[in-house]
Amino acid sequence: MKKLIKTIVVVLLASLLVSPGAFAKSDNAKESLVAVGDSIPFGLNLGQTNQNPAKTSYPYLIGKLADLRVRNLGVSGWQSDQLLEALQNDQKYRQAIIHSDYVAVTIGNNDFLAILREAAIESGGNQLAFQQLLAAKLNQSDVFSNIQQIITEIRTLTDSPIVLYNVYNPFQLTDPLHYIVDPLLPDINDAFAGLAFSNEDVYLADAYTAFGNDQALYVLPGDIHPSNAGQAKLAEIGLDALGLY
Repeated sequence: MKKLIKTIVVVLLASLLVSPGAFAKSDNAKESLVAVGDSIPFGLNLGQTNQNPAKTSYPYLIGKLADLRVRNLGVSGWQSDQLLEALQNDQKYRQAIIHSDYVAVTIGNNDFLAILREAAIESGGNQLAFQQLLAAKLNQSDVFSNIQQIITEIRTLTDSPIVLYNVYNPFQLTDPLHYIVDPLLPDINDAFAGLAFSNEDVYLADAYTAFGNDQALYVLPGDIHPSNAGQAKLAEIGLDALGLY
């Protein structure tokens, strides 16, 4: 079934190159997907201007495959506290969630990148100090508390199924950061799995395993964001997690 989904996604991506309107919302779709989070659901650097979410981002691919209307509210650069604030106080976000049938959440990536940058700066280039600072800052981070509050806030607005994406390694195998980050990600992603397991109707989309060490295929060159192939893979695992195949 996963091979069939992947084949369909590839065909859809090919059709998009021919028809810019191929991923427009279907007014006849009976259900809707609302995607919230950061630059990953937004599809940063896949469009020409980055002024609007890319139509090849995973929420639109899921919408096309499952015949869902899509509201893509991903914002580039957002951290978990910013998404939580929006869900608590921004009526655009609250109303979108209220009227959702499915919700996709991709957040935490920028929190972890900020921690990585802080540790690098504070360590002054000392490798041991960097590793120690990185571990300490991860332990002190409130990102998972924020994500739990995000899930709780969504649950006050809707009982729609939620797909929660975990964190893939964004660095190419030629980048030393790949090998610094990779040993940390299993524990980080265990926490994502715990959040999914401990909340009703929250399903994990395992981006870390799906991307593996195939960053050359799934991550844009010289970038940390998913390529079109990466977005297709995220759509595939999201469909699988929600049972929308």
